[in-house]
Amino acid sequence: MTPDDPTAKAPETPQAEPIAAAAPAERSVFDLPLRELRYADPLRWLALGWHDFRRAPAIGLFYGACFAAMGWLLLVAYQRQSAWTLALSAGFLLMGPFLCLGLYDVSRKLERGERPDFGESLFAWDARTGAMAIFGAVLLIVEMIWARASLVVFAISFDGMPDFKGSIATLLDPANLGFLTAYVAVGGVFAGLIFAISVIAMPMILDRHTDAISAALTSLRLCLTQTGVMLWWGALITALVTAALLPWFLGLLVVAPVLGHASWHAYRAAVGD
Repeated sequence: MTPDDPTAKAPETPQAEPIAAAAPAERSVFDLPLRELRYADPLRWLALGWHDFRRAPAIGLFYGACFAAMGWLLLVAYQRQSAWTLALSAGFLLMGPFLCLGLYDVSRKLERGERPDFGESLFAWDARTGAMAIFGAVLLIVEMIWARASLVVFAISFDGMPDFKGSIATLLDPANLGFLTAYVAVGGVFAGLIFAISVIAMPMILDRHTDAISAALTSLRLCLTQTGVMLWWGALITALVTAALLPWFLGLLVVAPVLGHASWHAYRAAVGD
């Protein structure tokens, strides 16, 4: 075969290897869609929480009684051993979200058309022990920093640790106005931080089996992107809890479970599929 032969075949060029399809990028917690909330939504969550409470009143009253009992213990500790009040407050701060898990479990079952079970609500945390423990550790660290900041306020405001003799009236004396202002301001900052990282984190851990850090970041992102609605929701919670404390914490029997159920509906309204 000569070079001028028209039947000659051109030399084959090496074929390029087919390019493998690019693997889809791994989605992060920041890709989880958040729904747009309206200022009327918190009132709707409360209505749904009240509806859930009425459908499972016995379970709700049990958890409400637990919150009321914590309030009574704090009051007794302040009147008799005021030094233990802060430690008990730290413990109750950690217990509160775990108690609410039972209420979230009840609301989830009602939403699915299932019958709530008291025993299952008590152990709702069992399926997500690791994530719950990590989230509890995060809350504990924030509480420890809060306690240290509070001690600094005490040290600056008084010469040594003051003795209020178990009297709330003494604590509210006008002479202590500067201390109260600083103490409430510091407490407000840390309470706001705890609210921001936990407002939907616990129901999200229970429902989606996500890790604690992702749930906390999603909760924080919700508060940063829809600040107005979440501030309104936080103000409603604060007002209702404060009102429930006045009649010897008895209002918590109903307010606490209603807020727990409502928090589940807040999570369901805020986080997309």
